[in-house]
Amino acid sequence: MPLIRALIDFVLYSNLWIALAAFAMAAQTQFLLSGRVYFTPLLGFILFATLLLYAVHRIVGLEKAQPFLKKGRFFVISRFRTHIMAYAALAAIGAAVFFFQLSFHLQLAAVAPSLIALGYVLPFLSGRKRLRDLSYVKIFLIAIAWSWITVLLPALELGMGWSIPMIVMLLERAFFIFSITLPFDIRDLEVDTYNQVRTLPALLGYQRTKMLALACLLAMAALAGLNYHIDAYNTGAFTGIMLSGLIAFSLIYFADKVKHDYYFSGLIDGLMVLQFGLVWGLG
Repeated sequence: MPLIRALIDFVLYSNLWIALAAFAMAAQTQFLLSGRVYFTPLLGFILFATLLLYAVHRIVGLEKAQPFLKKGRFFVISRFRTHIMAYAALAAIGAAVFFFQLSFHLQLAAVAPSLIALGYVLPFLSGRKRLRDLSYVKIFLIAIAWSWITVLLPALELGMGWSIPMIVMLLERAFFIFSITLPFDIRDLEVDTYNQVRTLPALLGYQRTKMLALACLLAMAALAGLNYHIDAYNTGAFTGIMLSGLIAFSLIYFADKVKHDYYFSGLIDGLMVLQFGLVWGLG
């Protein structure tokens, strides 16, 4: 058990798991638009850039969670802070290598979401605040940045301009990311309250927050149905998205009842990997 726990901690808190999730979401877009999955410089950049950003986010976040460092994920992160900084350095090299392999127009398209992501993790505002520390803002920034990076950039890499299927997919992905981010606001309610950051669960309460997540998943389903109707998705891919939505709401429903971070950083973040697996496998 200690060995298994150490392995899980390494995968989750070294940020390999969330980096794989970003990779999977971008690969899903690639599959839906081209019918196949293959490694490209963009996928490499997304993998390493996500690894870098979340490593920095973990380290900077420790400053905002001083009273909580002796328990849960904060204890593990603070214990292995030096390791995480080393992973960040390696990830920065990997992200730079793949970034300079991108075409110039793709590099330009990656600037805006990258700046949003950097502003989310780095305390550049007065009072050493990040964009994440602004009330009600962080969840919208996550949905925008993740949908931009995992839908728009792969579409551009494939040489596809703005089209109805791509715009629909962009909105579909934003609603999905928004829905599975809400449980993290439930998890982080105590820390956000300590930092005087107002979030939707603090405003709406647990039950209404879960109903909002359900509404977002229904919007995702409707948008996926639209792409299925116009033959942008085949039956298998559409079925995979529907199944992932059902599983997502099942996990979100219990978000206020489960305290262990493996549930959030492992299972709920893993919904992105699951959706890709279902779409690719069934599609």
